[in-house]
Amino acid sequence: MPNQNPESLMKDFTPYVAAEGEEYMNEQQLAHFKSILLNWKQNLMEEVDRTVHHLQEEAVNYADPNDRASQEEEFSLELRARDRERKLVKKINQTIERINDDDYGYCDECGIEIGIRRLEARPTATMCIDCKTLAEIKEKQVRN
Repeated sequence: MPNQNPESLMKDFTPYVAAEGEEYMNEQQLAHFKSILLNWKQNLMEEVDRTVHHLQEEAVNYADPNDRASQEEEFSLELRARDRERKLVKKINQTIERINDDDYGYCDECGIEIGIRRLEARPTATMCIDCKTLAEIKEKQVRN
Protein backbone atom coordinates (compact mmCIF):
# COMPACT_ATOMS: atom_id res chain seq x y z
CA MET A 1 0.00 0.00 0.00
CA PRO A 2 1.68 3.24 -1.10
CA ASN A 3 2.01 6.04 1.42
CA GLN A 4 0.53 9.25 0.12
CA ASN A 5 1.42 12.77 0.97
CA PRO A 6 -1.47 14.05 3.14
CA GLU A 7 -1.88 17.05 0.85
CA SER A 8 -2.42 14.68 -2.10
CA LEU A 9 -5.55 13.49 -0.27
CA MET A 10 -6.97 16.99 -0.65
CA LYS A 11 -8.88 16.08 -3.80
CA ASP A 12 -9.37 18.36 -6.75
CA PHE A 13 -11.59 21.34 -6.24
CA THR A 14 -12.61 24.26 -8.36
CA PRO A 15 -10.57 27.35 -7.45
CA TYR A 16 -12.67 30.15 -6.04
CA VAL A 17 -13.32 33.04 -8.42
CA ALA A 18 -14.03 36.22 -6.51
CA ALA A 19 -16.33 38.79 -8.01
CA GLU A 20 -14.95 42.29 -8.44
CA GLY A 21 -15.20 44.17 -5.14
CA GLU A 22 -16.23 41.04 -3.26
CA GLU A 23 -15.68 41.20 0.49
CA TYR A 24 -12.83 38.98 1.75
CA MET A 25 -13.99 35.89 3.68
CA ASN A 26 -17.64 36.38 2.91
CA GLU A 27 -20.15 33.52 3.29
CA GLN A 28 -19.37 32.02 -0.12
CA GLN A 29 -15.62 32.00 0.50
CA LEU A 30 -16.02 30.51 3.96
CA ALA A 31 -18.32 27.82 2.54
CA HIS A 32 -15.73 27.11 -0.19
CA PHE A 33 -12.96 26.55 2.35
CA LYS A 34 -15.17 24.59 4.71
CA SER A 35 -16.06 22.28 1.82
CA ILE A 36 -12.38 21.81 0.94
CA LEU A 37 -11.54 21.02 4.58
CA LEU A 38 -14.45 18.61 5.07
CA ASN A 39 -13.59 16.74 1.86
CA TRP A 40 -9.91 16.58 2.84
CA LYS A 41 -10.85 15.26 6.27
CA GLN A 42 -13.14 12.65 4.70
CA ASN A 43 -10.34 11.48 2.39
CA LEU A 44 -7.94 11.22 5.33
CA MET A 45 -10.45 9.18 7.32
CA GLU A 46 -10.96 6.83 4.36
CA GLU A 47 -7.19 6.39 4.16
CA VAL A 48 -7.14 5.44 7.86
CA ASP A 49 -9.84 2.84 7.21
CA ARG A 50 -7.85 1.41 4.29
CA THR A 51 -4.77 1.15 6.49
CA VAL A 52 -6.66 -0.68 9.24
CA HIS A 53 -8.03 -3.17 6.72
CA HIS A 54 -4.59 -3.56 5.11
CA LEU A 55 -2.91 -4.22 8.45
CA GLN A 56 -5.57 -6.76 9.40
CA GLU A 57 -5.48 -8.55 6.05
CA GLU A 58 -1.72 -8.56 5.58
CA ALA A 59 -0.73 -9.47 9.13
CA VAL A 60 1.08 -12.76 8.64
CA ASN A 61 3.42 -14.36 11.14
CA TYR A 62 6.29 -15.08 8.76
CA ALA A 63 8.69 -17.79 9.80
CA ASP A 64 11.58 -16.11 8.01
CA PRO A 65 13.03 -13.28 10.16
CA ASN A 66 13.81 -11.17 7.07
CA ASP A 67 10.22 -11.39 5.81
CA ARG A 68 8.92 -10.57 9.29
CA ALA A 69 11.29 -7.58 9.57
CA SER A 70 10.20 -6.29 6.15
CA GLN A 71 6.54 -6.54 7.10
CA GLU A 72 7.13 -4.82 10.45
CA GLU A 73 9.01 -1.99 8.72
CA GLU A 74 6.18 -1.57 6.18
CA PHE A 75 3.59 -1.48 8.96
CA SER A 76 5.71 0.95 10.96
CA LEU A 77 5.91 3.36 7.99
CA GLU A 78 2.16 3.13 7.45
CA LEU A 79 1.45 3.79 11.11
CA ARG A 80 3.76 6.81 11.14
CA ALA A 81 2.00 8.19 8.08
CA ARG A 82 -1.38 7.66 9.73
CA ASP A 83 -0.12 9.40 12.88
CA ARG A 84 0.84 12.45 10.79
CA GLU A 85 -2.59 12.32 9.20
CA ARG A 86 -4.25 12.04 12.63
CA LYS A 87 -2.49 15.27 13.61
CA LEU A 88 -3.60 16.83 10.34
CA VAL A 89 -7.23 15.86 11.01
CA LYS A 90 -6.93 17.63 14.37
CA LYS A 91 -5.57 20.72 12.59
CA ILE A 92 -8.40 20.53 10.04
CA ASN A 93 -10.94 20.38 12.89
CA GLN A 94 -9.34 23.44 14.49
CA THR A 95 -9.48 25.26 11.16
CA ILE A 96 -13.17 24.41 10.72
CA GLU A 97 -13.74 25.86 14.21
CA ARG A 98 -11.99 29.04 13.07
CA ILE A 99 -14.38 29.24 10.12
CA ASN A 100 -17.35 28.71 12.44
CA ASP A 101 -16.01 31.45 14.75
CA ASP A 102 -15.46 33.90 11.82
CA ASP A 103 -11.74 33.89 12.58
CA TYR A 104 -10.49 32.33 9.34
CA GLY A 105 -8.32 33.76 6.60
CA TYR A 106 -6.37 36.33 8.60
CA CYS A 107 -2.76 36.06 9.77
CA ASP A 108 -2.34 35.20 13.45
CA GLU A 109 0.82 37.33 13.59
CA CYS A 110 0.01 40.55 11.75
CA GLY A 111 -3.74 40.33 11.11
CA ILE A 112 -3.68 40.87 7.35
CA GLU A 113 -5.51 38.73 4.82
CA ILE A 114 -3.73 35.43 4.15
CA GLY A 115 -5.18 35.32 0.64
CA ILE A 116 -7.49 32.95 -1.19
CA ARG A 117 -4.79 31.27 -3.32
CA ARG A 118 -2.52 30.61 -0.35
CA LEU A 119 -5.45 29.16 1.59
CA GLU A 120 -6.39 26.96 -1.35
CA ALA A 121 -2.82 25.67 -1.42
CA ARG A 122 -2.74 25.19 2.37
CA PRO A 123 -6.24 25.53 3.84
CA THR A 124 -4.96 25.19 7.42
CA ALA A 125 -2.56 28.14 7.09
CA THR A 126 -2.69 30.57 10.00
CA MET A 127 -0.03 33.00 8.79
CA CYS A 128 0.44 35.13 5.71
CA ILE A 129 3.38 34.16 3.52
CA ASP A 130 5.59 36.97 4.87
CA CYS A 131 5.09 36.04 8.54
CA LYS A 132 5.47 32.33 7.76
CA THR A 133 8.72 32.96 5.89
CA LEU A 134 10.02 35.07 8.78
CA ALA A 135 9.03 32.37 11.30
CA GLU A 136 10.87 29.72 9.28
CA ILE A 137 14.00 31.89 9.10
CA LYS A 138 13.89 32.40 12.88
CA GLU A 139 13.38 28.67 13.40
CA LYS A 140 16.43 27.85 11.27
CA GLN A 141 18.53 30.34 13.24
CA VAL A 142 17.48 28.75 16.55
CA ARG A 143 18.36 25.25 15.28
CA ASN A 144 21.80 26.29 14.04
